[in-house]
Amino acid sequence: MTTKTNKKTDQKKNTKTTQKAKAQGKPKKAEKKEKVAEEKKNKKTDKEIIVELNDKYLRLAAEYDNYRKRTLKERMELTKNAGEDILVNILPVMDDFERALGSIDQAKEISSVKEGVQLIYNKFREFLKQRGVKEIEAKEKDFDTDLHEAITKIPAPNKKLKGKVVDIIEKGYYLNDKVIRFSKVVIGE
Repeated sequence: MTTKTNKKTDQKKNTKTTQKAKAQGKPKKAEKKEKVAEEKKNKKTDKEIIVELNDKYLRLAAEYDNYRKRTLKERMELTKNAGEDILVNILPVMDDFERALGSIDQAKEISSVKEGVQLIYNKFREFLKQRGVKEIEAKEKDFDTDLHEAITKIPAPNKKLKGKVVDIIEKGYYLNDKVIRFSKVVIGE
């Protein structure tokens, strides 16, 4: 009789345990299978991840290529039209030269022609100054390889000019403190 009562109590305990498990929300085998299937749906396969990352990579590469092409085109446009401002401002000097050439044939006095050419020269020199171009002073200065290019050497006319610039063949110019053309000079020995 004790075994029967023990069995009954064991059965009662088991039913209580399963009821407690159900109450606590412990899943059965079917519920576990459903959860596993749902997790599989939510999880992406390796292939899907690779495809997604590859797509992101291709889009980024295409975007970079478009950016590179656009900046290259903008840079080409900028260099193409960079000198436009300078050329537009030189045109009035060209007009002055044309008027001077037209009046040379009709001029009766050479002094008026000289004066006109001098005015055009001054206008052009002022234009260059406004753009940051200035002349390199070289006459009777020490020879400097950073500013001058020696064409030849001649005996110095006096001792003070030894190792200095005696004559300027072609003037040199700065553009905002950068040498854009070296002075071609003759050095005294």
